[in-house]
Order: sequence, then structure tokens, then C-alpha cells
Amino acid sequence: MKNIRLILLIILTFLSANIFSQIKLPKLISDGVIFQRNTEIKIWGWASANEMIELTFKEKTYKTQANKNGEWTILLPSQKAGGPFDMVFRANNEITLKDILFGDVWICSGQSNMELTMERVKEKYGDVIKNSKNTNIRQFLVPDKYDFKFENQDLDAGNWESASPESLLNFSAVAYFFAKELNEKYQVPIGIINAALGGSPVEAWMSESTLKKFPEAYNKLQKFKDDNLITKIQEIDKNRSDNWYNVLNNNDQGLVNCPNWNEPNINDTDWKTMSIPGYWSNNFVGNRNGVVWFRKEIEIPKSMVGKTAKLWLGRIVDQDYAYINGELIGTTGYQYPPRRYTVNSTILKEGKNTIAIRVINNSGKGGFVLDKPYYLAAGNDTIDLKGEWKYKFGKTMEPLESQTFIRFQPGGLYNKMIAPLLNFKIKGAIWYQGEANTNNPSGYRETFPAMINSWRQNWKQGDFPFIFVQLPNFMEETKEPTESNWAELRQAQLETLSVQNTGMVVSIDLGEWNDIHPLNKYDVGKRLALQAQKLAFNEHNVFAENPIPKKFVFKRKKVVIYFKNIGNGLIAKDDKKLHYFSISSDGKNYVWAEAKIKGNKVVVWNDGIKNPFIVRYAWADNPSSANLYTKDGLPASPFEIKKRIKPTANIVYK
Repeated sequence: MKNIRLILLIILTFLSANIFSQIKLPKLISDGVIFQRNTEIKIWGWASANEMIELTFKEKTYKTQANKNGEWTILLPSQKAGGPFDMVFRANNEITLKDILFGDVWICSGQSNMELTMERVKEKYGDVIKNSKNTNIRQFLVPDKYDFKFENQDLDAGNWESASPESLLNFSAVAYFFAKELNEKYQVPIGIINAALGGSPVEAWMSESTLKKFPEAYNKLQKFKDDNLITKIQEIDKNRSDNWYNVLNNNDQGLVNCPNWNEPNINDTDWKTMSIPGYWSNNFVGNRNGVVWFRKEIEIPKSMVGKTAKLWLGRIVDQDYAYINGELIGTTGYQYPPRRYTVNSTILKEGKNTIAIRVINNSGKGGFVLDKPYYLAAGNDTIDLKGEWKYKFGKTMEPLESQTFIRFQPGGLYNKMIAPLLNFKIKGAIWYQGEANTNNPSGYRETFPAMINSWRQNWKQGDFPFIFVQLPNFMEETKEPTESNWAELRQAQLETLSVQNTGMVVSIDLGEWNDIHPLNKYDVGKRLALQAQKLAFNEHNVFAENPIPKKFVFKRKKVVIYFKNIGNGLIAKDDKKLHYFSISSDGKNYVWAEAKIKGNKVVVWNDGIKNPFIVRYAWADNPSSANLYTKDGLPASPFEIKKRIKPTANIVYK
């Protein structure tokens, strides 16, 4: 018996030693990887303590030894753009990496407008997707995870994918168009590391040491290191949500009644009518939450029968279930995605057909977002669904309290999604974020530059190019000068240009008033690429930067603003007159101002303001009529300038 135990112990010891001596590479260093060209490359991984590791690449062999913690590093000399190549790693096991390229690698981070995929814009860019096959553009998608306790050494999953009609739907749209522009310009492989998460504030992307400068955020990070607290919060959130929806579903008259209200032949003669698109709070109903059913009868011609159809229902706040002739066609669980439902070829019939939509709204204004497509199409026939619909409340509810978004708490995304990337050499970073910080735009003046500086410090690559997108226009345009958190955050972004080697893309003309996720991702990517040409590739003859104030002079009746980055000159786009300048003598009350271009400067005045104190341009959530541009087609940045003691003031923007 003792001998058997001894033999088993020897076998287990051998197996254990063999298992733990297996060399392991980080997820980033895998088949299809793009390494940064023209710089020393760091290859790293793990093995057993003190194990010898050998790497063969281009018929040369590189050797190293793991330290006592099993960590090892090999440095490869600088490589020119090109490939594909293989790498072979040997220890007690052997790993072969295939299809390796050398090119330029960019970190692509931020929130939803960076994360938004080509799938969401596939109708707009169908031809681009169809012709996208290119093995020299590759994306590595970082899993959306968080960790409040430790800076992780590796990612949980991930792989490199080449651009193709099949894979491109999972690519960040902004990052893809950025990569496409650079690949076509420089004819080198472009790798995009997509580390973005919708809804995330800047604090979530900051390291613990950086957060120490911001006590409120730092204390939140310490709080969420408690797993029991997180579990408790998640349970409370889940129970509250489950109870709300249970009450709603169990008491929804559209589901309780027989037949259900999705059925085509129910008696809806006593239902009220409402014009769609629109919000029921604006239609004499009031700001009520719960579930509302909508019904509409349409006539289907014979030409549409027997064909697969598309049902477009714009955007709906918040959740919807769409039925045709009693059949569930599709459902979407939250307000932001477009409603694009496929209708089976057996559903439509000639003559009368009934569309029913069950809309659940748990807070705020519920209904159908304006200026979005609402139609049913099959073959060459399209039926417009805008207009009068019948509606009836299925169940009125008190608003549902928002969940606690654990994943957005400070530090968590940095630890899990950025820290594992820090050993990987990059060309630079592009960033599209800020919407989640509009509740405290003044704080962004400090947190955003601090994040940039900490990333650069921790990547240990000096002041690599960091290019960011200024917030686009969003929400309804105002007719009078007004305060705006979105404008204030744009100002904070503008002031971040004082950070060395940063670039900013102005997107004030690329947004949509009714959608926080505008579809025009091509121009955002193109403008980012223009900035990269200048910052990362030193092409000084490229008109890449948007006009921004350089200096200004406050006079008794007018303000003279001198601009830089004017390209081939300033113009008032689509008009002879400049719009959206406002002026104030006290910093509280603003009026619209006259403005006139004179060379590289703009003169601003209002005859009723004798001693101007502040001038603003495009200062609103959605200043869609702002029209100061360069002749090269780039819009001027929104800005605010204040009178200073000196009669002439230089601005510290880059």
C-alpha cells in the first residue's frame, strides 16, 4: 500500500511539474498579432520558476530565463513593416505563433461611440463592409471586464481578427475607418486594440495611483474592493428590477386579457390615438411609466406577400416587443439600438394586416424617437408607418430606480482592460469619450489630462500621440444663448490640448440631435487619421487641426479673436454670416452677437454690450447652425473666452 502511494505521489509530482513548466503567452501575443514596427519589441509571458525559454524568429534564436515568479521577457530588435512571419517558443512545451505582421498599433478606447460596431451602421456603410477584406487591418477586442483590486497581468480572452465582410461587423466603426485611412495612406499593417465600454466615465479608466488626486473617486474605488458589498448591491438591484417587471407583466392588461392585445382581431374601438413618432407625455397622457400598447392596421398589396420584409421602428424608449398579425417579429431591451426587424415571408398577407407594439418605459419620457425611420418594406414596396396609431395603457407604474452600474466605478476598467496592455508597444491612442462625464464637466478639466499622463507614464513610451474626439452636437437646438454641460465639457476637452502631443477632432457637425450614437463614423475616423498624420507621422503640410482661438483682445465695444489652424482660410459655411456667437458683459446674461471674419481673426460685438466680458462660440448642447469653418472643410471648435487683466491675452491651448 505504501509503495502504491509512493508511486502515485511520484506521478502527481511529475505531472504537476510538467503542467507548471508550460510556457504561456499573454492573450495579445497570439496568432495574427500585429507588432509595432520600427521599435524594440517586448515579448513576455510566464513559465515555471527559473525555466529556460527559447524563441526562434527569422532564423535567429533568442534565449532567456524565467525569474523566481515564472515571469520572463525577450526583447526583439526593431523590425520594418511587413510579414507574415512565424515565431516558435520552446521550453518543456512548444508554441508556434503564425501569421505575425509588423505595422502600427493603436489603442482605441473610450465609451459607446468608440465601442459602437460596424453592425450598428451596416445599412449606411453596406458597400464598405462588402469590400472590406484586408489582412493588413486587424482588431483585437478586449473583453469588457472590471477589477477593483489588482492591475491584471493578462486578459481573460481575445484574439486578432483580420478585416473581412464576415468579421467587420464586430469591429469598432470609428477605429476601423481610422485604420482604413492610415492603411491606404501608408500601405502598412494597422492593428487596433479595441478597449472601450459604453457608458464608462473617465474615472473608470484611471489607475489607483492617479485616482489618489481625486478623493471622491479614490474612495469609491476603495469601497468597491469589497466583494460582499458588490454582491449585496447586485442582489438589491436585481430584486428591485425583478419585482418591478413581475408586477408589470402580471398586471399588464394587454397580456392578462384574452385575447392578448397583440392579436389582430381584438376590439380596439375605445383606444385613443397618438401620432408616431412622438412621446406619450407630449400627447395629453402625461409623464407616466409602465407599459403602453400601440396598434395600427395597414393594407398590404399582393406584391409584398410571400417576401421577406423589413420592419423599421426607429428608436423606442425603452423596451419594445413588435408583432405583426399576432406573431412576434422582434424585441429590443433598451432604448439606444435601432429597431430593425426581419419579417418572415409567411407573415404578411394581402389586405388588412395589424402591427402591434408593446412598449415598456421604466423612467423618463416613453415613446418613439423623432426623425427616425418608421416603415415596412418588402421588395420594391415600402409602407410608411408614421402617423396615427391607436394606443392604450396596459399598466401604469412608478418609475424604476436606476441600477448601480458597478462596471463604471473608478479604476475597474483600467485594472482589467488597460493594465494588461502596458507591455505591448503601440504607435499611439485614439479616444472617444466624455458623454458620461457631462454631469460634472468642470471636473473633466483635471481628470482627463491626468488619465492621459498616467497612461503615458505607465506605458513607458514617452509622450505617444493621444488623439481624442470632442463631443458632437446632441439634443434639441436652442433658440437663445443658454448654459450647457455638454458645451462646458467640450471646453474642458479643448483645454486638454495643452497636454503635450495631443490632438482633438471637432465633431460638432457630425452628431444627431435625437441620437447619442450618431451614425457618421466615417468622418470621425477620417479626422482622427488626419490628426495621426500630423502627430504620429510628422506630416506638417496636412490640414488636420480645427480652428481654435490663439489670442484675443477685449475692447470697449467688441472682441477681436485671432485663430490658429486656419488652413487655407476661414469661411462662414453655407452663408454670408457667422452664427452662434454669444456675448456677455457680466458672465450671467448672454445675447447673440454679430461676428465678422477678417483674415485670421473674427471680430465679435453686440451694439447693446458696451464692455464685453465673455464671448462664446457654439456654446450649446446642439449648436447645429454654428458655421465657422476652414476652406478645407473643418469646423472651428466651440469655445469660451473671458476678459483678463492684460489687454491682449495668449491662450494656452496647443
